[in-house]
Amino acid sequence: MKTPIVSLRTLALGLGAGALALGLAPAGPAPLTQPVMAQTASDLDKVVGALRAISTMKADFTQTDRQGTTLRGTMSLKRPGKIRFDYGKDADFLVISNGKSLYVIDYEVSQVERWPIGNSPLGALFDPDKDVKRFGKLLPTSNPNVVSVEVRDPKKPEFGMITLIFVRDAAAPGGLRLTNWVALDAQNNRTRVNLSNQRYGVSVPDSTFTFKDPRRSTRRPG
Repeated sequence: MKTPIVSLRTLALGLGAGALALGLAPAGPAPLTQPVMAQTASDLDKVVGALRAISTMKADFTQTDRQGTTLRGTMSLKRPGKIRFDYGKDADFLVISNGKSLYVIDYEVSQVERWPIGNSPLGALFDPDKDVKRFGKLLPTSNPNVVSVEVRDPKKPEFGMITLIFVRDAAAPGGLRLTNWVALDAQNNRTRVNLSNQRYGVSVPDSTFTFKDPRRSTRRPG
């Protein structure tokens, strides 16, 4: 399976980029038409608490770029700072964060691209202690059960923006279930990632967030 490298860059940078302040429909089967309801300031604290409460998480994901190209795979997350987007054993690329940097590994062309995440809004997904309260703001939604948070650093527009969408769910850590995010990088490349089949507190070994460097070996990790 191959996707243009621009799509990989969009995923990687777009995770730390953000969402469209130009009218993003909340997650769900169809847009809701009720009057827009303002969220309370305490919802931002609830988002921080929900992210802090996730020690480990696995989920299926669907990634769609602005051209409509859709890719599917599994996401593994482990705090602090580790995440892996695996597109399946037949894929020739991976997206991995080891907590300090985000890597896009392209085995077809033996290329590795790296971005530091320490100071970017991407940290909202990994280190809520640091980023959500500092860079985040609530966005109004048309459903009181949906909480939307836009994360961006206005002093560093090169990092783009990301909007995290949560649904109130008593069974999820902190009472909020992360369902999707929409990202916009500095080049206006949009990526939407939808999550499903979320599993919390599962075993995720640290080896999940390592990879074989294709610049030294063309063998894809198993």
